[in-house]
Formats: sequence, C-alpha cells, structure tokens
Amino acid sequence: MKRLITICAAVLVSTISYGQWQFSASSGYAIGSAGMKLGERVNASETENSYGSYGEGANVQIRGTYFFDDSFGVDLGIGYLNGADQDISVVDLPGTEVNAVARARAFGASTSIVYKFTNNIYGRFGALLKLGGKTEAVVYRKSVFSAEEAAAFGVPEGSYSETNYKEDYHGHFPLGLVAALGYKYDLNTNFSLFVEAEYYGISLKRKDSELSAFNTDIVLPDGTVAVDGFYSIDNLPDGVNKKTTYEDNLSNTNTDTSKVLSQKVPYSSFGLNIGVTYKLGSSKKE
Repeated sequence: MKRLITICAAVLVSTISYGQWQFSASSGYAIGSAGMKLGERVNASETENSYGSYGEGANVQIRGTYFFDDSFGVDLGIGYLNGADQDISVVDLPGTEVNAVARARAFGASTSIVYKFTNNIYGRFGALLKLGGKTEAVVYRKSVFSAEEAAAFGVPEGSYSETNYKEDYHGHFPLGLVAALGYKYDLNTNFSLFVEAEYYGISLKRKDSELSAFNTDIVLPDGTVAVDGFYSIDNLPDGVNKKTTYEDNLSNTNTDTSKVLSQKVPYSSFGLNIGVTYKLGSSKKE
C-alpha cells in the first residue's frame, strides 16, 4: 500500500511539474457533411430534393486545455453555432408560393484528448454534446383564392392569403464525436495563432416543436391588405397546432395531429477555425 501511494504521489508531482494550462478563442465556418434530405423544391416542370446539414454555418468557440506533458493533454470547449439557412420547402406553382427555410441556433460542448505531433502540429479527438438551442423554421406561404373562396371572403378574384410563421424545433440531447487537426504559430512565450480543420459527427432526434409567431393576412390583387391578422398565434386555423410532440411509436388509430413520428436530423459538418491561444507558464521547469 505504501509503495502504491508513493507511486501515485510521484505521478501526481510529475504531472503538476510538467502540467500546463492554455486557453483559446476561435471563430470559423463549417459546411455540411453526410447531408440528408431536408426538403423539396417544386415548380411546374420538376421536383428537386434539397439536401444539407444543420451543422453548416458560422461558429465561435472557447476552449481550455491542460497538457500533462509535452505531448498529451485534455481539452474542454464550449461553442455556439449560427446555422445557415437550409431549404425545407420551396414551391413555385400557379396560385401557390412557399418559401420555408430552417437554421440551427445551438450551444454545444466538447471534451477531447489532445496530442502534439510536433511543437506546431496537433490533433484533437473526443466527444461532442449539444447543450441547448433550437432549429428555427421560417415559413412564407402565398395562396391565391379560388373564385368561390374570393366570394366567401367578399374580395375580388385574384386576392390571396399571405401567411408568415416561425416554428422552433427542440431535440433530445445527443452524443457525437469531434476530431480536429491544427497548426499553431507562436507569437511569443504566451500567445499563439492557430488554424485547424474540424469535423463534427452528430445527429439530433426531434422531441417537440412550437410555433413562436403566426400571422395570416387577406390581400387584394394590387397588394393592399384587406384583412390584417385574419389568423394569429392565438387564433390558429383548423389543422395547425401550436405545439407538436415527436414520438417513436404511434397507434395506427391515432387521430391527434399534434403527435407525429420522430425523425433524426443531421448536424454533421467539416469546418475551418482560426483563433488565438494564451498559454499560462511553461511546460518545462527552468
């Protein structure tokens, strides 16, 4: 027992002696990888699939890294993703126009093992976790009234409804992986610049969604609004639910439209980050 305690103490002292903290901040942009079908683009002549990943977009990260020796360390990071717009439904048909996009607004964390191949080249590999946020859908829909509908609303033919709404999608907490390869350039003893290529591999299973805004106007053929706010978030049309939950199993006799089968959506990406690192002390004893 005494020998074990002595060995543990020696390892601890060695780690403290050679240990080193460093902190970094970076910003970058990622493109989607392993893109999945997110929606469709439809016009009078064809229908086209829309592929992508909600991991595409700009990000900022703050990381803290502790090196046990000159080569190995552990890294803990937090970041924010401002996702790029992804086409969900784009429709251009006579009498119907839809433009629906969705984008991620997400906070995440990662923990990684870091290895220095040389003094300038390093790699990271570890686990990725989404901490919070949402996938935000922004939808515009224009629908021209038939002659019967126009007569029912008391407006001239060619009038139309114009709907704008936002819906926030939330998911279960997923676990993914992160890997990066970087190059750093020392400016002086404490400060370094770095650039790194980074991969995120992660998907998110949806849990629920909720409307955050909804408005439908009745508009005349010349663009004049005849009825402002015919429908609103507090007065939704039939068949539109304020909140929807996503289930893994649903009965074949289910008639509750606020419950639908769950699905996984992609957040995987390849990105390039540029940042600065501040190093505390020195990894070697003077």
